[in-house]
Amino acid sequence: MPDLTRNAVDVLPAGRLAEQLEEGRPLRVKLGIDPTTADIHLGHTVVLEKLAEFQRAGHQVVLIVGDFTAQVGDPSGRSATRPVPSAEEIEANAATYQDQAFKILDRERTEVRRNSEWLRMEPEALLGLLAQTTVARLLERDDFQKRMAASQPIAALELLYPLLQGYDSVAVEADVELGGTDQKFNLLFGRDVQGAYGQKPQSIMTLPILVGTDGGRKMSKSLGNYVGVTDAPEEMFGRLMSIPDEAMPEYYRLLLGSEQPGGPPNQAKRELGRRLVDRFHGGGAGAAAEDRFNRIHVQHAVPDEIPEVGLDAYRADGNGLVHLPRLIAAAFDLSSSEGRRLLQQGAVKLDGEPLGAEPLDREIDSLDGHVLQVGKRRFCRLRATP
Repeated sequence: MPDLTRNAVDVLPAGRLAEQLEEGRPLRVKLGIDPTTADIHLGHTVVLEKLAEFQRAGHQVVLIVGDFTAQVGDPSGRSATRPVPSAEEIEANAATYQDQAFKILDRERTEVRRNSEWLRMEPEALLGLLAQTTVARLLERDDFQKRMAASQPIAALELLYPLLQGYDSVAVEADVELGGTDQKFNLLFGRDVQGAYGQKPQSIMTLPILVGTDGGRKMSKSLGNYVGVTDAPEEMFGRLMSIPDEAMPEYYRLLLGSEQPGGPPNQAKRELGRRLVDRFHGGGAGAAAEDRFNRIHVQHAVPDEIPEVGLDAYRADGNGLVHLPRLIAAAFDLSSSEGRRLLQQGAVKLDGEPLGAEPLDREIDSLDGHVLQVGKRRFCRLRATP
């Protein structure tokens, strides 16, 4: 029997999970994910992998897509209120989240529920749920204490979030709930809500929060320090190669379940990249991504296949000049202001040489057939329209 508590930070109450496992029945193990963004990154996979361990041990995994709670906003780890995504965004993200989660979980053996099933409740039921706690209890959470100390706002909706997440546990009769360490308050609060509704309170398990590729802050798409599970193989490998050496043991432990191998850190980083790319893109994808990385970053070669961008659409005032910020924005899906900023920073290259910030308009003939590059891994070949 595998050690299901491996890598866990908290397993509470002490001894309760061991008692549940000794009962010899499949436990209902819950994880809730709010689809507030479109992609799952490697930080999310830490808890998803733990959920998969329970699944492989014969327990029933319940994946709750928080399409209702996403409209409320989880205050965990937040120092301020955050924008609420639209219903259309939540729906699109929910579909994407499920597809990506099943890169780790067994689709056929996963019970997927949306909490809008039970949280779109009648007023009487909602008032009954609100009666199960006090404002003082909700304000105990560390996130709210910090905001109050800094005179920052707390939305009334955010106060409801732990109650709603706790009721998820009631609705699916959870035996165990998993989450990151920033979820500890919510997970423990779920025990209170279950007890108020006459259920045996769940045990909880928290998992470490993976540090981002900057080595300092938690992995987050909004911070730009993430590695997405659907990133192209070469993008995933390249991002992993940027991880600071000191963060490598944590990546090996949390993502691969092993110790970092001995030898030069760069070689260990390459092995990490190959194994993770293989995991999400299939066997052999890691070696191919490493080869492409070598050609671009070690040998400074242009990839064999890059998109072509026509130049005529970006003529300045219809003449024979091309407006570079517009061209860069269109070629690499950026804003014109960002294209101009990249030029000023020397981050745009033509055939490997930095383009100067001036002039902003260039002759089409001077660009035709040349390779435009932004950053380390984004290329296109420029073509004048015949």
